[in-house]
Amino acid sequence: MSGLNVLVAGDHFIRPHAVSEALKTALGDRVSVTELAGPWPIEPFGEVGEVTEASGDEDELIAALRGAEIAITQMAPFTERVLAAAPGLRLLVVTRGGPVNVNLEQAAARGVAVSCTPGRNAPAAAELAVALTLAVLRRLNDVHATMAAGQWRSDLYAYDRCGGELDGTEVGVVGFGAIGRRVAAVFQALGAKVLVADPFAAAVPEGMALVGLRELLSRSRVVSLHARLAPGTRGMIGAAELALMPEGAVLVNTARGALVDTGALTSALASGHLGGAGLDVYDPEPLPADHPLRGLPNVLLVPHLAGATRQTADRAIGMAVQEVVRWTRGEPLAYEVTR
Repeated sequence: MSGLNVLVAGDHFIRPHAVSEALKTALGDRVSVTELAGPWPIEPFGEVGEVTEASGDEDELIAALRGAEIAITQMAPFTERVLAAAPGLRLLVVTRGGPVNVNLEQAAARGVAVSCTPGRNAPAAAELAVALTLAVLRRLNDVHATMAAGQWRSDLYAYDRCGGELDGTEVGVVGFGAIGRRVAAVFQALGAKVLVADPFAAAVPEGMALVGLRELLSRSRVVSLHARLAPGTRGMIGAAELALMPEGAVLVNTARGALVDTGALTSALASGHLGGAGLDVYDPEPLPADHPLRGLPNVLLVPHLAGATRQTADRAIGMAVQEVVRWTRGEPLAYEVTR
């Protein structure tokens, strides 16, 4: 195969040059690459046309796609308008867990195979979930603030001011996919008694217990969310569910903000019913500057950075390039979503 034209629509995380180099290493001079650099994450993503969690300009993307048979992207908006203007496009690989920035119906109608890179951020997201859990349990944000203020608060060793630990504690993992499984394994390795709630999980490893969501919430001192956002999971943790959790329990969410009723969570934290929360995702995003969550002392807030590691970017690029290699060989794609 010769003259294979590829558009790499990257950004400041999935760097276009890094993708180009990986493509050339894999395919040599058979590939001709056009690079387009988008503004994410320097500028937040949002809705573009009819697609969500996208970033970039449709007209700029249309111009860059001229002659392209393959496109690799992270956030570029592959809307109906963009796809209609790229009749030669045959393969689109999105370097994310799902192609939310692509109009899949229109891609399928135009014969464009769409693939993605599921699990590319699983190690990073799992590690952040564990880090948030430990930080909230030990109240590290508050403790750091006292040190930064020039204090030496040895009184924080007092029993009623101490944090907790995972060893011997019942903890709940909601969602047992690539990330949830890693988190559960680390919790178990640290001595926690792990409960799992996932309607799609047939079994869990030895030493863990597969239970219903209500039982998990009522028993767990720590609950870590790893479910996908779908119509059936939107708002799955509301006021009634939070009320089931033991007094002083901790909630960690590195999945999707809309899994949780933000108002109910804020109330549960402000009242002291929940002892703390570690949050990487919010509803809405970005979290408004005056949102009451920002003023609560028992919350540790991170601006949606669970997947923000260099290894995640490198892994996504490698997975995407291998999809292109499979396509050039006529092999089935490993992660196609438009079959």
